[in-house]
Amino acid sequence: MDPKIEAIVAVVLVVVAVVVIGMVVARQRRKAKLRQDFGPEYERAVKEVGPQRADTVLLAREKRVAGFSLRELTADERQSFTNDWRMVQSRFVDDPVASVAEADALVDRLMAARGYPMSEFEQRVADISVGHATVVDNYRAAHAIAMRHKAGEATTEDLRNAFNHYRALFNELLQEPGTRKKAVA
Repeated sequence: MDPKIEAIVAVVLVVVAVVVIGMVVARQRRKAKLRQDFGPEYERAVKEVGPQRADTVLLAREKRVAGFSLRELTADERQSFTNDWRMVQSRFVDDPVASVAEADALVDRLMAARGYPMSEFEQRVADISVGHATVVDNYRAAHAIAMRHKAGEATTEDLRNAFNHYRALFNELLQEPGTRKKAVA
């Protein structure tokens, strides 16, 4: 074979190898970033849609949420929500059913005040998972208990757990700028 052709083939093979390695490295970095940003939510997505589609699903969530006009709360709004939470919490012992319903409604109000669209539950969960991956499971768990309660299957202990789950999400959404913790892989 002609040495010039051999040299061209060798260069093409090297270029192809570099491109392939670059694509693999870029994919691994993207996967690592998503795993860090979404924490346990990343593994959940892998289980739900498979490893090939998980990245696409999570990137689509990020893109959707990037289009929102999310905002921090003012100090007065933060104080008002804190006062409302204390009132709801203070009524739990006397009326856990109503308190859990009020906690759910208060979380919804807080999400709306921050700029999250109040769509159906699964979409709200997906939206919250983008910036609050460490507490999104709390939201799911609280909602599941509330649904079980509507079916007459939740105990007072379940309602207490639901309330605690709502509190974790509420506290995360309420935090002042700069104090929010990053999701941990």
